[in-house]
Parts: sequence; structure tokens; C-alpha cells
Amino acid sequence: MKIVTDARTFRADRAWGARDLAEIEGATVRLHWTDQPYRWHVNDGAEVFLVLEGEVEMRYRQGGQEKAVRLGPADMFIAEVGDEHVAHPQGEARILVVERKGSV
Repeated sequence: MKIVTDARTFRADRAWGARDLAEIEGATVRLHWTDQPYRWHVNDGAEVFLVLEGEVEMRYRQGGQEKAVRLGPADMFIAEVGDEHVAHPQGEARILVVERKGSV
């Protein structure tokens, strides 16, 4: 059993550092901290991205055009297989990510 009481204050030693919380039938649940953008990527499985603290501008490509949405606490972005995307935190952010184990 695990009880997580610091999700809003967790801080990793580097941008996109994470704490592994659980593995569920091949999927990982990880708590990330960052203050830097990630990189454009495509996951090999679906990804659920839940902002816990802070704001994140999620950029994605759809129909050959780059689009963006601003996410705040309790907002989610769900990327399906093949969805190209990148997260740009606006300051510090804490994010819960559920994705296939070993995914980018």
C-alpha cells in the first residue's frame, strides 16, 4: 500500500524527473516534476497526462497544423497512438502520467 501526500510539492532533481507510483498491467503511473519543456514525440501507446499543480501548454500537431491548449490543475490531455505532442510548463508543474511501460 502507498499513500502519496506530497503530489503538490514533489520536486525531482532534474526537469521531467519522476517518481514511479504504480505499474498496472503493462502501464506505468508516474508523478513528474518539471520546469522545462519536453521534446516533440509520439508514444507507442495511449498516454494520459493530468496536471496536478501549475500550468502546462500542451502543443500538438493535427492535420499538419500545430495547435496548443493551456492546461491547469485537474485538466487532462490524452494522446492516442500516433499523436505528436510536446509539453511546455509555464513555470514549475507537477504532472501525473499514465502510459505504456517503457514508452518515450
